[in-house]
Amino acid sequence: MLSKKLEEALNEQIKNELYSAYLYLAMAAQCEAQNLNGFAHWLKVQAKEEIGHGMKIYDFVNDRGGRVILKAIEQPPVEFGTPLDMFKKVLEHEQKVTSMINQLYELAKQENDYPAQVMLQWFIDEQVEEEKNASYILALLNYTEGKGQGLVLLDRELGKREG
Repeated sequence: MLSKKLEEALNEQIKNELYSAYLYLAMAAQCEAQNLNGFAHWLKVQAKEEIGHGMKIYDFVNDRGGRVILKAIEQPPVEFGTPLDMFKKVLEHEQKVTSMINQLYELAKQENDYPAQVMLQWFIDEQVEEEKNASYILALLNYTEGKGQGLVLLDRELGKREG
């Protein structure tokens, strides 16, 4: 059984994961408006992953006899600047999520909730991958200065992401 404190924190993280999906969809919408369909595709796949993360926590709360309480999701920004600016924001956001997951893990340790620690370890590993992917794209955008042929080639490459 989940403690009330951990249940509330996990419900908050469900909201955070769904906000991440909303954020990436907003970014995808801007990319589509700019005919950067590969970037848009990558971000939509990312949004689907975030929904999956939220559902993983949702199922965990239910499996542990807790109660999922969905919270309001705020509207994400509409404008994100250039693709370079956008992926700086993606990396910053993923670093923020990593911090949230780490705090949840600490709470699970304080509550002596071993199943929650195991579940959250998956998220810790996932965040390493999320930050790595965002950093990689950001590095490529920096190399190309986010414009010209390099931007077109990167757009094409990001459009190949499976998901």
